[in-house]
Amino acid sequence: MPDLATLLPMVALLLAIGALAGVIAGLLGVGGGIVLVPAFFYAFSHLGYGGAQLMQICVATSLATIVVTSPRSVMSHHKKGAVDWQILKDWAAFIIAGALIGTLVASSVKSVVLQVVFGVLAGLAGLYMAFGRPQWRLGAAMPGQPARGGMAFALAFFSAMMGIGGGTFGVPLMSLYAVPIHRAVATAAGFGVLIAVPSVLGFLFLPIENAPPYTVGAINLPAFLVVIGTTMITTPWGVRLAHAMDARPLKRAFAVFITLVALNMLRKVIGW
Repeated sequence: MPDLATLLPMVALLLAIGALAGVIAGLLGVGGGIVLVPAFFYAFSHLGYGGAQLMQICVATSLATIVVTSPRSVMSHHKKGAVDWQILKDWAAFIIAGALIGTLVASSVKSVVLQVVFGVLAGLAGLYMAFGRPQWRLGAAMPGQPARGGMAFALAFFSAMMGIGGGTFGVPLMSLYAVPIHRAVATAAGFGVLIAVPSVLGFLFLPIENAPPYTVGAINLPAFLVVIGTTMITTPWGVRLAHAMDARPLKRAFAVFITLVALNMLRKVIGW
């Protein structure tokens, strides 16, 4: 059993990570996964838990937190009548399939591959967050099949590989097809359940070498429990801040931050 000298630094870092993720999620309306995955990666690396499967632990643990937070979020939006349940119904099978395939791929590749996937896609998300315009459109309505199914599958596939919910890709995708932004945010909250549940079930059976203490499959239980506890406390703080100040410049600043985090992860991949 790990001693206190091992556990206490890990818990302290996880408390800080969870607090930051909660405030950012409440303040800017972004999913915590895009913060949690790189934060877990740097925290566990700093504590000496590296190896070829470190990113799998970060991705799986982030997805485990989404299993808890996403239903709470979508039901809150549902009470306000903002969730488009028809989109969720139409996309559900493709999202689940994409999440399952994404998990299988993520489980079988080296950590460095997931670092590249996260770095490239998080960088693109950061650039869109910084420079995207509300009036941009790909169409006046969501496309029919098979395009719609293909988009849902791809959204879930890459989200599962990155350890994030569906909001990072789902919100801009729906907005580009003229879904109102509040409805897009509310509906994308439901993507998280469909992505995270099958992904977590798969990651539970993935054997990991040199894992941090109390890791089951690829899911680190202390990280999961601490982050869930702290985000429930700090997310309302972020919501209150969002109502007290103009969040737009902060959102641009966060976009720059995410882009720099993504570039730093890619820098580590190429050994600079």
